Order: sequence, then C-alpha cells, then structure tokens
Amino acid sequence: MLRVGGAARFAAARHLAPLRCGVASAGAPGAPARNMRVLVGVKRVIDYAVKIRVKADQSGVETDNVKMSMNPFCEIALEEAVRLKEGKKAKEVVAVSIGPKKSEETLRTALATGADRAVHVECDEENLEPLAVAKLLQAVVASEEPDIVILGKQAIDGDCNQTGQILAGLMEWPQATFASELNIADDNSSAEVTREVDAGMETIKISLPAVVTADLRLNEPRYATLPNIMKARKKKIQKHTAEELGVDTTPRLSVLSVADPPEREAGIMVGDIDELIGKLEEDGKI
Repeated sequence: MLRVGGAARFAAARHLAPLRCGVASAGAPGAPARNMRVLVGVKRVIDYAVKIRVKADQSGVETDNVKMSMNPFCEIALEEAVRLKEGKKAKEVVAVSIGPKKSEETLRTALATGADRAVHVECDEENLEPLAVAKLLQAVVASEEPDIVILGKQAIDGDCNQTGQILAGLMEWPQATFASELNIADDNSSAEVTREVDAGMETIKISLPAVVTADLRLNEPRYATLPNIMKARKKKIQKHTAEELGVDTTPRLSVLSVADPPEREAGIMVGDIDELIGKLEEDGKI
C-alpha cells in the first residue's frame, strides 16, 4: 500500500509521439555559459524490496530493524546531476537530505555516487510533511544558490509527489515535473525537458534556475564503487537544524490510522466461457 508501481504505469506512454509546447527562456544571446551548481534532494526511506509491516497500534509502519536506503526516485535525480557534471554542464553537485541523524548514511551514499558536497538538515520528526520539507529546501537553496534543483518526483514512503512543486512555488522558479529527459542549453540559461503526461510525452523549455523532478525513465542509476564508498566516509557533511533555518516543521495533518490493504480472495479456475458467465451471474457481478 505504500509502494510505487513504476514501470507498468508508464508502459503505454512509450509508443506515443512527443508533444511540443511553448517556450520560456532567459539569457542574452551570445552570453558566456556559467558554471552550474546542481542541488539534489536525497531521502532515506525503507528499502523498496522490504515487505512493509504496519505497527500493532496502527500509528504507522515499522522502521525498527528494517533495511533503509535512498529513495529510488532520488537515486535517479542524483544520477542525472552527476551526468551533468561529467558532461561539463555543471561544476558542482550538492546533495541535501532532511531527516534524522541516520540520514547521514544516505548522504554518504550520494557522495560515493558522485556528489561533491553534502548538506544535512537534521530533524527528529518521523514524517515531515511536504510543505515543511519544501521550506527547508528553500532555505538551503537560498544559501547554496544553485542553478537547478533536481528532486525525485516522489518518495516511495509517503507517495505525496508535492515537494518539488511547492519548492518551485516558494522560489517563484519554473518547474518541470515527471522528467524523462533533460537537456541543458549550451549557454546554461535554459533546459529542455521531456516529461510524462496523461496523454503520453510532452517536451517543454524552461529558463534556469528551475526545479526539475525525476521520473523512472530519466536514467539508470549507477552503483557506488567500494573505493568511492571508503572515500565518502571521510568527507565532511555540513549540518543545519530546522531551528537554525527558521522553519516551523510542526505537522498540519494527523494520521488517524494505518492499515494493511484487505487480502485478496483466492481465484477459481473455470473450464469455458459459459462456466465463467455462470459464476459471474451467481455472484451478482453481471
């Protein structure tokens, strides 16, 4: 109930032609390209392969003694940022994580994967709401002054799909959500983004700085190598707290209860169409 069924959701979109949309760009023609700084959000979540267990009191899901890892959509966002640096489009990749002290493990994974620096905003709240996360990211953006912010389109724990959009609104920046392809202009003043929409694929052009959220087909994340993992352990992580950044993270929503989805009844085998119709009529389905 808390997982994302990613690849199947967009299978039909693979065969649809891209849709071209309007253009918004910035930057004077012929201006020299600036070296970009990319800010990437990475979240610590329950590993996608772990079976979710609901707490006995139905207040949430069990996280004690459960394998945690980087949110898969954040892995895709990080990979895209590293590729921009490898392609000489960016000079620096900064990874930021908001959460408890153990979020440092996720940041060290980001450093081992290719991020240059890491920023940790430490919060003890177990489930930060998207508005609070966006406000904390806004404070980090104001300090780091990135040219582009790349986030996963959603986290597989809350499935909110709101943080990127809220951050763009707070910053009054352009946004491109559900990105499956990202191309930065030669002068680094704009980006062309192909994104997932209900009708198929849409290609838009946005001015930078901007917020982009990554979808499944944007890329295939790499694995961190052992030498890089060892190097990442020695790197410093810049630390902040919500209080230092002046952000109130008090929840505005209350979770009344969390429950497992109802178990599906076992199916039955029928010999032919007539028997199938008879069973459906018997059960009042037709």
